[in-house]
Amino acid sequence: MKQQTLAMAADQNAQYEQYRRPTRRDAFLATMEEIVPWSQLCAVIEPHYPKAGNGRPPVGLERMLRMYFVQQWFNLADAACEDALLDSTALRRFVGIDLGRERVPDATTLLKFRRLLEKNKLGEALFAKVGEVLQARGLKVGVGTIVDATIIGAPSSTKNTDGKRDPEMHQTRKGKQYFFGMKMHIGVDSQTGLTHSAVITAANVHDKHPLPDLLHGQEQRVWGDSAYSSQQALIRSKAPHAADWTNQRVRKGSAIEELERLVNRIKSKVRARVEHVFAVVKRLWGFDKVRYRGLAKNATRSFVALGLANIYLARGALYEQVRP
Repeated sequence: MKQQTLAMAADQNAQYEQYRRPTRRDAFLATMEEIVPWSQLCAVIEPHYPKAGNGRPPVGLERMLRMYFVQQWFNLADAACEDALLDSTALRRFVGIDLGRERVPDATTLLKFRRLLEKNKLGEALFAKVGEVLQARGLKVGVGTIVDATIIGAPSSTKNTDGKRDPEMHQTRKGKQYFFGMKMHIGVDSQTGLTHSAVITAANVHDKHPLPDLLHGQEQRVWGDSAYSSQQALIRSKAPHAADWTNQRVRKGSAIEELERLVNRIKSKVRARVEHVFAVVKRLWGFDKVRYRGLAKNATRSFVALGLANIYLARGALYEQVRP
């Protein structure tokens, strides 16, 4: 064990700060420290991670993964994440950095780690591994799936070096408003509220097209909003025994308009659980706008964010398992 430096002692030991109390950030990081399956996630990345040998030794894999997760949770750019670690005792303690002995990994190191994940499509692999871990701990995928999609905005300005918008992002209309960006399509288990599948597309792709890829095939019921109405053939192409419980379009002025609205409201009591995932990813962690150009880079961030959202939403059950 390395001898503790004064800098680390100041970060770890708060007994002299008589009036300090744990902040919400402290509580959040302490919970994530306990319930994130660090060893399993590191095992996914380890075959692709640089090995010690010639040249400068690489930063520890778990440390880089922790730094990367901090970037996701607090919606930080690479340089901003480096600054946050220099500024925040709680973040340094979580990542495991002793400023008396070592430097904070710089923005370029984090950039290279992020590109490693993108190049090898490890975002999808991490998302899948989180799903495996959760199922092994009793949070199994059931026989009901809720499907939905949300728009992630992208800069529409052409004031850049190329003088063009991102060619992989597209424009779509929702209601009477136009949006430019991409779409995150997800399939959520109706019992646990956890995401088991996801597809990332440009914003102009209709919600119904990725529908078969959002189902695992063993569903007995499928919920969704009215964008998925009248798609029984698509649903049965992947889940032949699934009943269509998607909201249907209301015919205004018809004799059964109120009955149709009532039926949709009943269905929405289950369907609304999908919004909890979007609330965590977009509102709590700030992923309502893309940070990078191109679908591939943002898809990696999306899969990692959804995997972390699953852990966060299941924190109650997971914390009960790890608590002594």
